[in-house]
Amino acid sequence: MADHQIRFEDGAAYERTMGVWSRLAGDIFLDWVAPRPALRWIDVGCGNGAFTELLCQRCAPAEVQGIDPSEGQLTYARARSAGGIAEFRQGGATELPFPASCFDAAVMALVIFFIPDPSKGVAEMARVVRPGGIVAAYAWDMYGGGLPLHPMHTEMRAMGFNPPSPPSAGASRMEALKELWSGAGLDAIVTREIAVTRTFADFEDFWTTSLTFSSMTSIIASMSANELAQLKERTRPLFPMDAAGRVTCTGRANAVKGRVPEQKL
Repeated sequence: MADHQIRFEDGAAYERTMGVWSRLAGDIFLDWVAPRPALRWIDVGCGNGAFTELLCQRCAPAEVQGIDPSEGQLTYARARSAGGIAEFRQGGATELPFPASCFDAAVMALVIFFIPDPSKGVAEMARVVRPGGIVAAYAWDMYGGGLPLHPMHTEMRAMGFNPPSPPSAGASRMEALKELWSGAGLDAIVTREIAVTRTFADFEDFWTTSLTFSSMTSIIASMSANELAQLKERTRPLFPMDAAGRVTCTGRANAVKGRVPEQKL
């Protein structure tokens, strides 16, 4: 059986696809979190630094540490313009290389469903954030059809192909996020839905960009030319053009935020 796991190693490819989506959702997310300036942040699963850069631009942080397991992604992140504030290092979400209570805020942007044990990831964020600090995340609503390419994935399944899902896709459900934050002992837990749209110049622009999504590349490589052409024609009517020929794609994420209790257990 072919290996269709989702892997993020190419920072430039991620930027063309999910990096843009991350910032679209991230703008709304940061407005909602509404942090004060001069906080010390950790961006867990920072990837190629798309959200990290947005954080630096929007929130006037005193410090930002980005953590990700992919050195390829981190290389791209280090080359970005992030105001000279952000630092990046290799590491995993369930074993953050920092002492307790050393940050004011911890965030995961489109990451929590990739952690094999999400509860450990949330517990680690809570551990490294000071009492009263913020722990927040947003993730595509995988079970609710919120992934921007959900319609295309549906057509692939109808053709007998199974696009890969993150190992902990269920963690993206709103109720699951509430339970994870509550289970980590966090207070003042609030959730919300984030809906975003992205416009492409035309269907060809949308199509070629979509084929480079990490959830698509391995399975597309396993398709014949005829199968790929069939998928393209099945997908086209799902993303109709406007009068100018542009194609609009939508995504929907679930977000959660909470605070570390003033008296940590």
